[in-house]
Order: sequence, then C-alpha cells, then structure tokens
Amino acid sequence: MLSEHAERCLPFAAEALFDLAADIEQYPLYLPGWQCARIASRTAERVQAEQAVGVGPVRLQFHTTALLHRPLAIDVTSDDPQFTHFRLGWTFVADAPRRCRIGLDVELEVRAALLQRAIESLAPGAVDTTLEAFARRARQILDVPCDQGVM
Repeated sequence: MLSEHAERCLPFAAEALFDLAADIEQYPLYLPGWQCARIASRTAERVQAEQAVGVGPVRLQFHTTALLHRPLAIDVTSDDPQFTHFRLGWTFVADAPRRCRIGLDVELEVRAALLQRAIESLAPGAVDTTLEAFARRARQILDVPCDQGVM
C-alpha cells in the first residue's frame, strides 16, 4: 500500500486553508496530476465527487466522498471497486491567528497488482509535491507574497 504524509506551516488562517482544500473542483487548475474533479453533490458536511488523476500512462478515475469537519479536517474516502483502500486526509491546526500547520496524508491501494506497482514507482514524493502546489495556490489566492510563505 502507498502511504505518504507531508505537512507545511503556512501564514494563513486555518479556515481560509480549509476552504481552499474543500474547493475540490479547482484541483485540476493547480494540483499536479489532477485531470478532473466534478462535484456530484454537496452539503455543508459532505462532498461527493468524480475525480481523475494521472501520471504518464497511469490514470485513475474514481468516485470520492469528502467529510468536511470545518475548520479542522477533511477526510476523503472512496468505495470505488478498483481500490482495496483509499484515504486522503487534510488536517488544519492553527498555530496563531494567521498561521496554520497543514497536513496531508494519503493511503492508496488498488486491486490490480501491476497498477499498484506502477503507482508506487511513480508516486514517491507526490504528497509533498501536492502540498507544495497547494501552498503556492494559497499564496496566489489568499494574497500573501512568496517571501512570507512556507516555513
């Protein structure tokens, strides 16, 4: 099973970073490998989406359910039959009024062994890269110059 964790300390309020992460349909604009994110349904506590990610010849299309625990966490799971395990978790811990430690955890296992090996060979550092792209997007959207950015 692929399992990765990354975290960053960013100069933004936890609520603002939570809102950015919860805006799933925008992922293809800035997250590497994200090809599609369509919202099927949304409530204040739950988002169901159809997503597609890919690197090189590997492409996964799947349904997800995101549980929104504003402003502390977002837990994303999938019961798509191609996965034996799928979990993506965002965490937001406020260190100060305009400073937040954001964490991203990914656990992924697909049923097809060959595809799982391909994912594991292409994925090292992918969570760190994803969180770095998220931090760049936060600086763009939340209007803080780069020299005040990631610690």
